Amino acid sequence: MDLTERLQNVAVLGAAGKMGSGISLLLAQEMARTRLTPEGKGKVFRLALVDVSEAALDGLLSYLRDQLVKRAEKMVGALRELYADREDLVENGEMIDAFVASALTLLRPTTEIGAIAGARLVFEAVFENEPLKLDLLGKARAVADPDAWYLTNTSSIPIGGLDDKLELGGRIVGYHFYNPPAVQKLLELITTKNTLPEVKQAGDELAKRLGKKVFPANDIAGFIGNGHFMRDGLHAIAEADRLRAGGDWAPALYKMNRVSQEWLIRPMGIFQLIDYVGVDVMQMILKVMDTYLPGQGLHSELIDELVQRKVLGGQHHDGSQKDGILRYQKGRPVAVYDLVKGDYVPFEAFSAKADEELGPLPDGYRPWKALLADRGKDTALEQHFAALRGSKNQGAELAMAYLKASKAIGERLVSDGVALGADDVNGVLTNGFYHLYGPINTYTG
Repeated sequence: MDLTERLQNVAVLGAAGKMGSGISLLLAQEMARTRLTPEGKGKVFRLALVDVSEAALDGLLSYLRDQLVKRAEKMVGALRELYADREDLVENGEMIDAFVASALTLLRPTTEIGAIAGARLVFEAVFENEPLKLDLLGKARAVADPDAWYLTNTSSIPIGGLDDKLELGGRIVGYHFYNPPAVQKLLELITTKNTLPEVKQAGDELAKRLGKKVFPANDIAGFIGNGHFMRDGLHAIAEADRLRAGGDWAPALYKMNRVSQEWLIRPMGIFQLIDYVGVDVMQMILKVMDTYLPGQGLHSELIDELVQRKVLGGQHHDGSQKDGILRYQKGRPVAVYDLVKGDYVPFEAFSAKADEELGPLPDGYRPWKALLADRGKDTALEQHFAALRGSKNQGAELAMAYLKASKAIGERLVSDGVALGADDVNGVLTNGFYHLYGPINTYTG
């Protein structure tokens, strides 16, 4: 059974969630396209969308309808080729409407797991909870095709345990989409020594059909992306704790956020990134990694305390940022949550002194956005970090220590066998986190 045949009957578990909705969109588009190819014509395609809430499924269908229109508008050239034999479709709008209508006929929203009977590809997109994943995948295995392949959107949970406990015989891969799946190009493909070669090959092929850039990762908790991000965040927290020396958290967190964004020339500061992902999500991933990798210090009392106080971050339904470690106004951070005070402290209360202590940025500094599309950014980065190495102010010293820690984390991911090499570590951080450079670099001197 080739990939096109498997794409005739697909299921997504957790389809209405943040990750599941994006995965469902990608699959609906690809399945509708495949149905129009010579290999797919005349065949029946079905995409079962499984979630626990009827209301959430209604919202999912509305989302898919709107997004499919936008995507069809961007693929008019391809649609003209796919509809070459349809003399009744002349105008672009007619082809777009036909494609969207065709895609919508694939969809089978349901709250019943039994509705995925016969599914040949099963995507699991629930949050990082191993018992939940095992429960859902076990129920799916009971009704799906006996030879079904499983793709779990795990961001930290090793798939080897899922494979063994469910007795899947290597018919599962980790498919770590980055958020939001419909936009982010990166996908980590996680396999084990027991993964069937044909499943790995199909997983790679499908990811590319979905428009993803694939980076392989071995089955070690956290994989490459979160393996680096979690440790990177823990470094920043430890440095902030050192800076505050038992005093207020706000200035220390502010400093490390600013250093990680401006001095390291990243798209956002480390605590903004933690807020974006969700403080509670970071705690959940750390717990998974600490369980599988004990003794590596993968735990944070600060994160635990913030979660206990419901300082969680994450996004509103419209995509805007919720308050977390930082408070936001119009998408920009304006205050820091201080655990000692138990409230947000506005930047203006301490930023002048903190900025003075950090010292100035190097002459000629250019932010991430200014360098993003600059063909000469490599030279600019070399000059920037050379200037930092020659500077003795606090900001430069914190930045260089951060850069060295980030490099050590990346090198350990290679030496521990998580990544196949430095290029994969660097590729995940530049493609998934939009860094201008990978952590394994020469900028430390």
